[in-house]
Amino acid sequence: MAKKRKNKIGRNDPCPCGSGLKYKNCCLHKKGGIDLKDLYFRKYRIRLKEKADIEGIRRAGRLVVDTLHLVEREIRPGITTDYINTLVHEFTVKNHAIPAPLNYRGFPKSVCVSVNEVVCHGIPSEQVLRDGDIVNVDITSILNGYYADANQTFFVGTPGPDARKIVNVARGSLKEGMSMIYPGNTLGDIGWAIQRYAEGKGCSVVREFVGHGVGFEFHEPPEVRHYGRKGEGIPLVPGMVFTIEPMINLGGKEVSILEDRWTVVTRDGSLSAQFEQTFVVTEEGGESLTPFDL
Repeated sequence: MAKKRKNKIGRNDPCPCGSGLKYKNCCLHKKGGIDLKDLYFRKYRIRLKEKADIEGIRRAGRLVVDTLHLVEREIRPGITTDYINTLVHEFTVKNHAIPAPLNYRGFPKSVCVSVNEVVCHGIPSEQVLRDGDIVNVDITSILNGYYADANQTFFVGTPGPDARKIVNVARGSLKEGMSMIYPGNTLGDIGWAIQRYAEGKGCSVVREFVGHGVGFEFHEPPEVRHYGRKGEGIPLVPGMVFTIEPMINLGGKEVSILEDRWTVVTRDGSLSAQFEQTFVVTEEGGESLTPFDL
């Protein structure tokens, strides 16, 4: 559970309409109050989720987490990244769900598997995992029409000091970001918290790839940047569902995309790690719909 706050939208919080004024000086006293669902769709194209939708995403999220636990039990030196793809695909289908990445914009596999310097969108192949590697497994499942998205970076065998550092900083970055989820905060607060933490540990934050709304589709508004300024961006309101998925590099933040047009690597060859969960903003704070220990 992310950090909680008792009130919903405080009188002195930024008005969720995006005017830049305080709520008390803007929509608080408008006749009939404020229809956040209509406002957020018209202004930001964000579709706030109802209780039934959140339950559907939560059920999909449980499957995603169960799949990650299955993969974690199988991670070891000597297996191929395609073996991980087979595990994920078969378990997802067995549980009456669909692996969202498969054929998404031409992606050829059911899961993204990114090893060492691969930042994201690694395509499973005959690549063999070796002792000391780190591997990020990014799973999105569609269950009864609802999407949930999460990933973890795992150690393969015995990690070295650089591997331990980058995985720990990536894990801590997600924790910092999720601590900022509560009504009255903004998307910029999330990015600010992540950037301050990661750069304070001597690492860098990838700019080109961001978190995103999720639930009805694989990728929805808004974009959730993992860097930014405190107080800037769209105000958080109950019913918003989005991922936080900071990609943290041990070296520089610059990345390159390989010839396959999917695989993203650090430009300097340094290690990269990532942790991701799907969150819903509640009236009291935030809740992970794909919870696992951090």
